Amino acid sequence: MDIRQFLFRHRSYTPVPLLIAILVLANPTWISFAVGIAIALTGELLRLWGVSYAGSATRTTGEVGGDELITSGPFAHVRNPLYLGNFLLTCGFCIAAWAWMPWMLLLAIGLFAFQYGLIISLEEDFLQEKFGEAYQKYYQQVPRLIPRCRSYPFHQNRKPNLKKALRSERSTFISFGLVTLVILLRWQVLG
Repeated sequence: MDIRQFLFRHRSYTPVPLLIAILVLANPTWISFAVGIAIALTGELLRLWGVSYAGSATRTTGEVGGDELITSGPFAHVRNPLYLGNFLLTCGFCIAAWAWMPWMLLLAIGLFAFQYGLIISLEEDFLQEKFGEAYQKYYQQVPRLIPRCRSYPFHQNRKPNLKKALRSERSTFISFGLVTLVILLRWQVLG
């Protein structure tokens, strides 16, 4: 099996060891907690915006797939808004916990770059094969992870579905709340 497929299938679980380390080593301050949670919340809002356009198909853990090329909403500004959201969530929780800083943050960034670099290349191969010229045009004009202000000129006229997005992101909301609570408890009770 291609390592990219392995990482794609298990992308929900690969951050768990890092998360455990962050929570065990947590040593936050009010400033680190406030700044970190604000960054993590920004990541979750970006994810929610992306899922409202792409739908729950983004939750697949089997094979890479997709029935259509989504180019509206946040996808008109960045090709991987959900992964950018994940990056902000990860960095935000590292900062909020203030665990072994700055090394934990650098480790998180390095692990993220390795894993998602491979996952994104797998998805790009799939999208190029499935959507051909349409994807090539999108690929050339929309950045991979650093959003641009100007939207993709050929974006779809697709409407977001916030209700479905909220339902799809339910497990992420629960995880967000639990991690925030554990950081607070670790800090206030065990600190």
